[in-house]
Amino acid sequence: MSEEMKTRKEKVLSSPKNGYDRMDCGEREAMERYCTLYKDFLNKGKTERLCVKEAVALAEAKGFVPFRRGMELKAGDKVYTVNRAKSVMFAVIGSKSLAEGVQITASHIDSPRLDLKPTPLYEDDEMAYFKTHYYGGIRKYQWVTIPLEMRGVVALKDGTVVDVALGVGDEPKFVITDLLPHLGGEQGKKPLNEAITGEGLNVLLGSCPVGEAGESDRIKLHVMEKLNEKYGITEADFISAEIEVVPAANATDIGLDASLIGAYGHDDRVCGFAALQAMLDMDTVPAKTAVCMLADKEEIGSMGVTGMQSAAFDTFINDLCDTQNVPLRVCYEKAFCLSTDVTAAYDPMYADVYEKRNSAHINYGVGLAKYTGARGKGGSSDANAETVAYVRRILDEKDVVWQMAELGKIDAGGGGTVAQYMANRNIATLDAGVPVLSMHAPFEVVSKLDCYMTYKGCKAVYEAE
Repeated sequence: MSEEMKTRKEKVLSSPKNGYDRMDCGEREAMERYCTLYKDFLNKGKTERLCVKEAVALAEAKGFVPFRRGMELKAGDKVYTVNRAKSVMFAVIGSKSLAEGVQITASHIDSPRLDLKPTPLYEDDEMAYFKTHYYGGIRKYQWVTIPLEMRGVVALKDGTVVDVALGVGDEPKFVITDLLPHLGGEQGKKPLNEAITGEGLNVLLGSCPVGEAGESDRIKLHVMEKLNEKYGITEADFISAEIEVVPAANATDIGLDASLIGAYGHDDRVCGFAALQAMLDMDTVPAKTAVCMLADKEEIGSMGVTGMQSAAFDTFINDLCDTQNVPLRVCYEKAFCLSTDVTAAYDPMYADVYEKRNSAHINYGVGLAKYTGARGKGGSSDANAETVAYVRRILDEKDVVWQMAELGKIDAGGGGTVAQYMANRNIATLDAGVPVLSMHAPFEVVSKLDCYMTYKGCKAVYEAE
């Protein structure tokens, strides 16, 4: 190619580069340090409750204190508030008035999983099981024959809340069994989404009886006695319990080059941690108040008291505004939100459902999505051009590697984020997040580079004026 043609192309054409071609050794080392912290967060936060607990511990170590309505705040103050143990909001007060808006990142910390039913325990042919109800969009066949653990709480009638952790560390694990191939001929003829049913996702608990031969429910009794011995609970207490069945595997590096991370819960804890850690690493007072929202319930529509459609977020920001006598609507008019949620990474193994030119690619940085939704952009906030340009400028000024992304081919499916609920509040909003392989599977895969660039992108948003 002639120098003239090269110059002409560089002037007007776009040529994305693999992020590794833009990073020096120092930044690669920073990336590895960051990803080590992220993997530790994932291992400690396998449920939204555990994520909130760990996020608060990390924030308090950096000087954040609980927000109390009516407290006086000054520039640089760091506060947080927890909503019913399942979502949390953080803020660093800026030097400018809240009338100038706030810089928000909004992620979710719930992930697809299996929840125990209110009456879960039963015995069938001298084996004990828990009945489950899947949460979020899962592919049911992926949850059989893998090691599982259980995390959650049991709330007793006297108000006591008992933490439950089963199958953790060296403890015995749990499993959902599948049919052997020798007898699976008819099952194999079924469509992929029908071969395993929702009612068939029953967790195997044990097989050892107690009592005398011929008595009923001897296995069920043995299981319940074990739980009573460990936690002091009875079968009736499951009615007021939240126990989640999650994969037992911890986060680990993937590949001979260790360039990827495999784990349960990347969607969307990979963005939630990026948003949190970026706030914790701010070493100067931001111009505008920085806000980090870690929400619950996104995987089932963001409804509920701890979801993004709840008034809890508005209440927190309104309380902050009250400290400066600023109307909430005035703050929202000039606010910006980076809706940090994952996107689909282009997978050459399944290229037929992607539109390659507009897909996010592994190692090309944080994926910006002007719109999400399905088919005709249904369920999307569809950011305007000015908002996209604003984010482009912010990221480029901080040398953040980024790319534009769609979830897949227009009519192949779709998905949504919390962006629409932020936009409905009159907050300018754009989606951005880490591209994920095997999204919603019990073991998802992301690029370390993309994780790190999402962290850098969140930090750039907090520091923008």
